[in-house]
Amino acid sequence: MNAAVVDLHVRWLGRTNFANALALQEEIVAKKREDPSHLDELLLLEHEPVYTIGRTPDQSSLLGAAHLPHPLFAINRGGQATYHGPGQLMGYPIIDLRRCGQDLHKYLRWLERLLIELLAGYGITASRRKSLTGVWIGNCKIASIGVGVRHWVTMHGFALNVCGDLSPFDQIVPCGINNVTMTSMEKEAGRAFSVADVAASFEKLALDRISHLRTAAEPEPISAPQMQGT
Repeated sequence: MNAAVVDLHVRWLGRTNFANALALQEEIVAKKREDPSHLDELLLLEHEPVYTIGRTPDQSSLLGAAHLPHPLFAINRGGQATYHGPGQLMGYPIIDLRRCGQDLHKYLRWLERLLIELLAGYGITASRRKSLTGVWIGNCKIASIGVGVRHWVTMHGFALNVCGDLSPFDQIVPCGINNVTMTSMEKEAGRAFSVADVAASFEKLALDRISHLRTAAEPEPISAPQMQGT
């Protein structure tokens, strides 16, 4: 495969508020629509505390929303409510799936595999669960995935709980799954982790594994937006 096809530009943005990160994603998606040769990108960051929910008529996972202690954003991804905040690694891959077989299912499984492999590198055994997008350790969820696909270009992505306070999840039904327990790398391994260090490890893994997602097929005509999430 031509080396140019596997290019992926990765950026570590540090602590970034949600609105700014969303605007940056929109900007990159627009650039890729205008210029199909624009590199695929991966944004890695932490958020200030925020709740998000996908565009769904079922808002029950918010438990009414008025009680939430942090801002709420309704966004163009699939899935129910979740929380993002300090101690959580956010990954926003902006990838043209027309260069990856136009296969959303394959993309979601690729993200899950990356996270499972990342955790294994830290001595943490994780897995996927049938019919539940995301990454799990037994009955506890350690990473959520919620993506939007616009004209076959992905946005949004994953949230990996690295360290810090998980209590904000108690204000919602995380990902709409009743009685789910959220966990983190810190809780599972019993030691401290730096989000920046975990982000650097994920960057290396993503650059090495992006070729697993690619296909030599030519891009197909643009189609309607799609959404998928946890």
